[in-house]
Amino acid sequence: MVLKINIIFQHMLFQNNLLFLGFNFMFNNFMQENLFLYNSLSRKKEKFTAIKPPFVGMYVCGPTVYGDAHLGHARPAITFDLLFRYFQHIGYKVRYVRNITDVGHLESDADQGEDKIAKKAKLEQVEPMEIAQFYSDRYHRDMDKLNVLRPSIEPRASGHIIEQIELTQKIIDAGYAYVSNGSVYFDVEKYNQKYNYGKLSGRILEDLYSNTRQLDGQDEKRNSFDFALWKNASPEHIMRWNSPWGQGFPGWHAECSAMGHKYLGEKFDIHGGGMDLLFPHHECEIAQNTIAVGENSINYWVHNNMITINGQKMGKSLGNFITLDELFTGANKVLEKAYSPMTIRFFILQAHYRSTLDFSNEALQAAEKGLARLLKGVETLQGLKPSKENNFDAEKFRQDCYDAMNDDLNSPILISNLFEGLKTINSVATGSEKIDEKNLNILKETYNTFLFNVLGLKLENEDAGNNEMLEDVVNMVLNLRLSAKEKKDWATSDFIRDELTKIGIKVKDTKEGFEWEI
Repeated sequence: MVLKINIIFQHMLFQNNLLFLGFNFMFNNFMQENLFLYNSLSRKKEKFTAIKPPFVGMYVCGPTVYGDAHLGHARPAITFDLLFRYFQHIGYKVRYVRNITDVGHLESDADQGEDKIAKKAKLEQVEPMEIAQFYSDRYHRDMDKLNVLRPSIEPRASGHIIEQIELTQKIIDAGYAYVSNGSVYFDVEKYNQKYNYGKLSGRILEDLYSNTRQLDGQDEKRNSFDFALWKNASPEHIMRWNSPWGQGFPGWHAECSAMGHKYLGEKFDIHGGGMDLLFPHHECEIAQNTIAVGENSINYWVHNNMITINGQKMGKSLGNFITLDELFTGANKVLEKAYSPMTIRFFILQAHYRSTLDFSNEALQAAEKGLARLLKGVETLQGLKPSKENNFDAEKFRQDCYDAMNDDLNSPILISNLFEGLKTINSVATGSEKIDEKNLNILKETYNTFLFNVLGLKLENEDAGNNEMLEDVVNMVLNLRLSAKEKKDWATSDFIRDELTKIGIKVKDTKEGFEWEI
C-alpha cells in the first residue's frame, strides 16, 4: 500500500510540476506581504518584513551535544523547519544558521559547574570532541528521520573561539564588561542604567537583586546576575584556549551572538529557539548585541513552547525525557509501542508552536491514526476523475490553507483544513459531489504543497529510488506480458501474471492496458 501511494504521489509531482511553478510565481509576492509572526520582543503578532527581500537571515539555537536528542529537541527543530520550508515556498531565499554547542554550556545553564560535554567525556574516558562528534552524528540521524531539512550553515562554538574573544573585547572596550581573576563578566547593572535588561523576558533587575544569592565561586562577580563572556579555566578543566585574559573558554551566551552576526551580518531578520532560552540565554544575547553591534540588531525573536510530560517540562536535567531513538523503537517503559518519525512530526505539528504540548501514548496514537487518514485521502484524491460539473471551490480551500500559515504558522488550523478537505474528496469518490478539472488540479496541488512540502510529512518505510526502480522493472515485465497477449501467447502471459502474484504484485487488466499494486 505504501509503495502504491508513493508511486501515485510521484506521478502527481510529475503531472503538476508546471502548474506548481506557475502558481508559486503568481502568489509569492502576495503571500510574502501577508505573513504575520509573533515577536517575543514586542509580545504581539507582527507583519513579517524582510530587511533585504527576497533574502532572509534566520539563526536558531541548536543542541548541546552531550547526549541523544529527545522529544523536547524535536519541537524546535520541527518548528523552525516549518518556518524554513514556508519561507522558501513563498519565494524567500533563506540563509538558515543553526549552531552546535560543543563548549561553554555549563551544568547550571549559568556560570558555575562543569562543562556538560567535558563531564560526559570524563565519564566515558574519551576526548570531549569525541563526545561532541558522536552525539552530533546521532542528532543529524534523528533529524533526518523526522525529515528536518539541514540548515544552510551549522557552525560549532569550538570553531569560533576567535570571534567570541573579539566580541568580548568589544564589550570591554565599550566599558560594559570587566575582568576578574582571568574571567570576563558582563556588567548587567551598568547596562540596565542606559538600556532595559529584561525587555525580552520581562524580568526586572530589582527583582533579580532580591531573588538571587551569592553562590560559591562567584564572589569574583560584582553582582550575582552578571554573566560570563569568558571563563578562566581551572587546572582540571579539559577544554581551554588562550586569550588576552589567560587560558579559558567562552561563556555559553557569547557563541550565538558571535556566530549569528558572523554569518548573517550585524542586523538580521529572525533569531529563534525554545521558550526556555528566553532567560537567561537570549536576554544575555540582546545585551551583548546591543553593546557590540547596536540596538535592535535582530528584528524578530521567535520561540516555540515546551513539550511536557505529566505537566512538567521534559528535559535531561529533570530525568523525565524520552529520546527520539526510544520513541522510534519503543524502548522506554512509558511507551506502549514504537512510533514512527512521521507520527512524531505530525504529533508536534498538530499543536501551535507557541502552545504547550503534553506527551501521552493516547495523543501519539491519535496522531498516528490522523496521519494515516490524510495519506489515505491523498491516495483517494489521485484516483478522482474530473466532471464537467463542479460543487467545490478549490481556490477558497487553498486560500484557507495559506491564511492559516500566514497567521503565525498556525499548523493546527492548516491540518484541520486538510481534514475538512477529505470530506469533499470522499464525496467526489462516492459520486455525491462533482468537481471539474480546474478545481481538481488545484485540490491536488494544495495537498501536495501543504501536506508534503510545507508540513514536511512524507511516506515512510520506503526508499524512493528503489521504488522508482521497482516501478520501472514491473512496468517493463508487464509490457512484455502485453506483447505476449497481442501475439496470443497465453502461456507466457499467464506465467508472468502468476509469478508477479507470487511475490505480492496484483495485476489488473484494463482497456488502457494494465494496472498493478502491491
